[in-house]
Amino acid sequence: MSNTTSWNSISIRAILMLALAVGVALIVNRISPVGIPLMGQWDLREGVVHANPDSRLFNDQLEIDDIEVAKLIYDGAETLFVDARSEEDYQAGHVKDAISLSLNEFDAKIEYFLNRYPPEQPIVTYCSGRTCEDSHRLAQNLRDLGYEQVNIMIDGFQNWKDKGFPVD
Repeated sequence: MSNTTSWNSISIRAILMLALAVGVALIVNRISPVGIPLMGQWDLREGVVHANPDSRLFNDQLEIDDIEVAKLIYDGAETLFVDARSEEDYQAGHVKDAISLSLNEFDAKIEYFLNRYPPEQPIVTYCSGRTCEDSHRLAQNLRDLGYEQVNIMIDGFQNWKDKGFPVD
């Protein structure tokens, strides 16, 4: 066997092994409960940036994608704005009259929240903006507890503040 033939044989085997390894990795990633999504929504103009397009967490129908519409809802004074950011961020500034229910303290604060706000309460959650998923996670947690009128202000606190809307 010539030297060229053995290199061709080695190259073909290496390519086949690589293809097999990639195939196995893709299968394991797909069936893993913590697999890495291969597709996602990365365009800020389209909504919140997220890696998992199949997630029940990202429901476009719940999103308020226009900060002016969020302000109109706020002006109606019937909707409770709920800040999903950390307590520290909330203390540094938040939508005026919003309450803090950060994901980090959700378990500790949820009983108080449930006792104070009935499931009929209209709610808008928010966090830092379109690169933050916390408002979506909080909205889903509240929906799982029976709150049906939950929406998400996807532009977040910073955009609210930049527009000159009321803050505490």
